[in-house]
Order: sequence, then structure tokens, then C-alpha cells
Amino acid sequence: MSFKKTPNLDIPKGTAKLPQRDRALDMNAMDQHHHKIPESPQAKTEMLQIVTFLEDFGDELDDILEVSAPNPFFRMFLHLMRGHIEAKVITPTSLIGASRVPYATATRRLKDMVDAGLVEQRPRTKSGRSFSLHPSPKLLGQWMQLSSRIQRLAANQFGGSLAQNEPKNNDYFFGGSYLEARSIPPLQVLGEPLKVPGGIRVLVHGDPTFMVMDNLKRQFEQVIGTQIHQRAFSIDRLREEAIKNGERKTSRYDIIAVDLPWLGGFADADILMPLDEALDIARLDPADFHSAGWKATFWGGRPYGVPAQTTPELLFYRKDLFAEAGLEPPRTTDDLLRAARHFHRPAAGRYGIAWNAARGTALGHTVLMTLADFGQPVLDLEPIAGGFNTDQLSERSYRPTIDTAAGLEAVEFLKELMQYSPPDILSMSWYERVRPYATGAVPMAYGYTLLAPYFELDPSSPAANSTGYLPHPTGPGGTPVAPVGGYMMGIPANLPLERVPAAVEALLVFTSPQAQKMYVQNGSRTNARYSVGIDPEVRRLSPIFEDVDAMSWRDELQFWPRPPVPEICDIIQICGEEFHDMLRGVTPPRDALRRAQDRADALMNNGFR
Repeated sequence: MSFKKTPNLDIPKGTAKLPQRDRALDMNAMDQHHHKIPESPQAKTEMLQIVTFLEDFGDELDDILEVSAPNPFFRMFLHLMRGHIEAKVITPTSLIGASRVPYATATRRLKDMVDAGLVEQRPRTKSGRSFSLHPSPKLLGQWMQLSSRIQRLAANQFGGSLAQNEPKNNDYFFGGSYLEARSIPPLQVLGEPLKVPGGIRVLVHGDPTFMVMDNLKRQFEQVIGTQIHQRAFSIDRLREEAIKNGERKTSRYDIIAVDLPWLGGFADADILMPLDEALDIARLDPADFHSAGWKATFWGGRPYGVPAQTTPELLFYRKDLFAEAGLEPPRTTDDLLRAARHFHRPAAGRYGIAWNAARGTALGHTVLMTLADFGQPVLDLEPIAGGFNTDQLSERSYRPTIDTAAGLEAVEFLKELMQYSPPDILSMSWYERVRPYATGAVPMAYGYTLLAPYFELDPSSPAANSTGYLPHPTGPGGTPVAPVGGYMMGIPANLPLERVPAAVEALLVFTSPQAQKMYVQNGSRTNARYSVGIDPEVRRLSPIFEDVDAMSWRDELQFWPRPPVPEICDIIQICGEEFHDMLRGVTPPRDALRRAQDRADALMNNGFR
């Protein structure tokens, strides 16, 4: 995208204030979970720390050397970068004021920077007489080189923890050493602000990652040049609103977040626009996405969204407690049961493991993922190298496979796991399973990576800095699987055509490597791109990124455990009801399997065939 420059450097008399933005977040998003996420200790990025260091160091030099002269280029450069990182509007007046030289001299130096392609000017009014200043891609590239050199020089000359904290990469892959040396630069503003009436309207899930996105709304508004109105709902209400929006004559939203299993139903119902109708897919850099996350956005051979979160469900375990007990990390379901049995001490308030067992959607997901642990998909998918074939799902030639030998092993495993679980396990769901893990009441828990901030960012949690991450332990006949969850962001099929170009540009910004790095730096523990997971600044924040990348390279990230067919939400609900009765002792395992199979077959025959 080209950057438009105004022909003359028109210096306004004062700095305009940022317009007050309306906060459109629907707090009903938190109606199912009221837990506050600890603020990220990385909310101030390393880039901002380096800016502060250079500013302070410059002040020291000016104070100690009486014969020194201010460097207006350097001072304006730092002021421009600080404003960019903090999402503050920088006007020519404020930049000249930061130069510490006379007005006429600073004006000439600013013009030199514009002419050299270091500063971009973006109109703030229709007349173009007032504009904001932003670092150009050229200047951002020079900044990244400078910041990395300063870090290396400081580590080499003065020692410290920087070199000690560099992550070790034990898994080699082609291009890995090249990627590891790169640090993703900050987001740069669009050359032209998006011109869309009322701003960009976004519908999302009220989870930690999308809440981070809302917290960064001001920065994103600066980047795209228009307001952002974000509404967030709980998962069930999000699906209801997306379906209702698809029935409207025109969409109320420019971009909607879609849970990956909903894709088939949304595509068949024309709720989502095929993405290749709206943009050149190559602009997304598809090879940069985790393979399973990217493939999960396709239906009938066409992409319908961009991965916004790739968040596999993993086994969280306390490395310190396992080491003290002399236990190896659990790789099989038998290992898991032995470890749970060892740690289960109800009299002392400690239980073996926490997991999703609440009736309905929560337990239904657990059943599908446990079937996968025993090598059994919930549909009769064709086995292929590395998993099961999902390419022909849109042809609807499949049937449920619940009442099988592997299915019996899976549900009997869950029944045994009940013995080593907290007493409220049958009402435990997404967030509730992580709470006892964060407080130390359980040493293991199944959980999506997006839930890791609840203990990683809480210094008081005994699980902070002592958690290991594994794919699901496998049962007989299974291979290690980390079932992929998360959301893609797509464009509604009924969005007016005149709004589509702006929606595309906003979508590219929200899902870019630069944006995803910002999410991580501000507390998110989900990531959809290889380039972000390999970024050295990201790697230092949590071991989860290196672990998930390694799982992806080993082909352990898979989305077939929850195939995105139109019937999947009903199948999940059926499993969550029938096997909840089994766990309560109302029905035997074999009867629960038969009942779930019969209901799923009837669903296919009566409603969808």
C-alpha cells in the first residue's frame, strides 16, 4: 500500500486532541466468567524501554558535557517512536518541540526527515491542512536494527540476564535459524485512514485474547485511522448473534469472530463470505500460519476466515511437583491416571486433575477430544498420514462413530479419571478447571493455551514459572494430539459491498504478525503464526510458544477431533448430556455410548440429510 504525503510541511499552531471514542464493548461477554486476568508485566514493551534508555542517556550527555549541542534528528526520532508505541498523536508542533533546537532549525530538520522518507504524513481532516506524523517503514526498520544492537551491546559489555534468558531451540527446521534472529517490528499506520461510515464494527468472543485486543483499541484506531466498535459475547451468545446477524438484510458487523467448529454450518448458511471473493489470499502470507489453524478455515476448498487465535488444548502440569515426586511427565492415559492417583489427597485439599465435565457443551468437547486420544474421530473420517482426512467434509458423506471399541475405552478412562478429580468436577467448565490449577489445588489440568495467563501472569500462583505443556496423553491406538481450538475472523456475507474494502484492510491489520505480537506482549497466550512464535521477544515471555511451535512441526496440532461440520454443535451437546448421565452413575458406559450414537444418527437422518 502506498503512503500519501502532503506536498508542503504545513505546521499547525497547536496540537489537536484525540477524539473521544465510544466504548462499544458489551460487558455481557463476561456473563459466564467473572475472573479478572492479571495485567501483563510486558505491557510496556522492550521497545519503549529502549526509547526511555536513549532519552535518559541523551539527557545525561547533555548535562555532563557543556560544549555539547542538541541533536534534533535524534530527539525527534525518539519522540516519534514513543508516540508510535504509545499510540499518541504526534503533530509537527509536538515533534518540533521535542527537538530542543530553535523553531526554524527544527522545521528544516523535520522537512529533511520527510524528504529522506523517514517520516510519513497522514491527513487528519478532509482539507489535508492538518495531519499527523508517523515513522515510515524505512525508519521502523532502522529502529529495529538499532534496538537489537543496543540489547546485544548491553548484554556483551555489562552482562545481565538478557543472554541467560535467550530461549534454546532444540528442534531444527529449515529456515529456523534465520527466523529466530528476526524480531517483528511494530505496527505501522496505514497510509490512508479507512473511510467507512461509523468506523469498523467487530463482533468477538469475550476471551482473554479478544479482551487484550479491546484494551489496545486506541492503538488500532491510530493504525487504521478510524473508530473501532467492538462487541464481545460469551461463546453461546456469540454464535446466536452471528446467526441472527446472518439473517438480517445487511450485516451490523464488518468482521466477526467464528469458533472453528462452526465453520461448516456458517458457510452452508451463507453467514460468511468466502475470503477469496474479498481479497488476494497471498496478502495473508498463508505459509506463516500454523498448518492446522490455516487448514481449519477452509470449507469446500475455499477459505472463509483468517486465523486470529490458534489455541490448542494441552495438558498443563506442575514441573516442580513432578520432579519432587520423581515422576515423568505423563505421555499416556495410564501415566496420567498413575500421576493423578499419586497426587490425589482430598483430606489435604489436593486433587489429582481438573478438566471439563460440566453438562452440555463443556463435557461434549472433552468427549470428542478423549475419543481422539484413543485414535477415534467422532465421524467416520478416512485415515491419512498424520491424522484423518477432512478435505471432503463439505460433501456430507460421513456418519457419527461414537459407539465403538475405542469409544468404550475413552469413556471408561473418563469414568476412572473422576475418582481423582475435585468434588465439583461435574460442574467444572472452561475457566473453572484452570482456577484450582492456578491456586495449587491440582497439579494437572486440561486447558486451552488462551487460559494460561490466569497463572502465568499471576506472581502469587504456584503454577507461575513452573508449568509444563504437553499434547494430550494417548490411549491405546492413539498418537499424540493437541486438539486445535480458537477463532478465525471473517467477513459477513451480507456486508454491504461498499464496506468490504475497509473490512479487508482492518482484517489484515488485526491478524498481522505485528498485531499478534502486540496481543502476546499484553497478556495473550495464543498465536496463529510461526513468525510470532519464533520472535525472540515473544519467546522470552512464555515457554508455551516454543512448545506449541514444536507440536506444530511434529504434526501434533490437529483440528479433526472437532470436525467443523454443520451438525457438530448438536453432536457435542448430545455427548455432553449422555456422558454426563454416565459420569453421574445414571447410565452404564455401554448404554451411554448406544444412546449417544442413536441420537447422533437420528440427527443426521432427520435434520441434515
